Amino acid sequence: MYRNLIFDWSGTLVDDLGPTLEATNAVFGIHGRAAMDRDEFRRLFRLPYSEFYEEHLPGIALADLEHHFRKAFAESPVAVTVLPHAREKLEWCREHGVRCFVLTSMDRDTFEGQLDDLNMRHYFEATYSGVVDKREVIGSLVENHELDVSQTAFLGDMIHDIVTAKHGGVASVALLTGYTHREVLLAQQPDWLMADLLEFREMLDQHRRSS
Repeated sequence: MYRNLIFDWSGTLVDDLGPTLEATNAVFGIHGRAAMDRDEFRRLFRLPYSEFYEEHLPGIALADLEHHFRKAFAESPVAVTVLPHAREKLEWCREHGVRCFVLTSMDRDTFEGQLDDLNMRHYFEATYSGVVDKREVIGSLVENHELDVSQTAFLGDMIHDIVTAKHGGVASVALLTGYTHREVLLAQQPDWLMADLLEFREMLDQHRRSS
């Protein structure tokens, strides 16, 4: 069914919502804006994150915002953890010869550190991090790795991930494990809306058995 899977990182393979919310509120505090609670953040946060910050902190240089965000994220006592079923899904991909990639907006240094700390680097043929607008990269990713778009899916937890998948001509798999509520994702009409990676893996297993 799908021989190539492109994964978002935050909210798709790892849970970093806690430190991300703390870091965002730290940035807001520096610039005199009220903090968001978890539910408000999930309703309002979006990618590209440059647009989110321009809406809530207009006119402030993105480089300044990123500097304070990264510092607060690194200092957060809340750990980043692998989401349930994520490692098992990646092991399943290795077992069945499915090629795996990462396309994430996360800062490159932070992402590279998490790859090693969580022992996940070996699962991926290539990773693309620090990508503010994923639509600008997915086409070259597909082309550089000679991926058949009919056999490729992009998995993510945000509207931008669905839009990016459609922009790149690949299937969109929206997951409910991250930053965005179900009704918001459903309104974007992804090809698949899954509770988690276990449900997605079970769907692929069923397809393999029936084909």
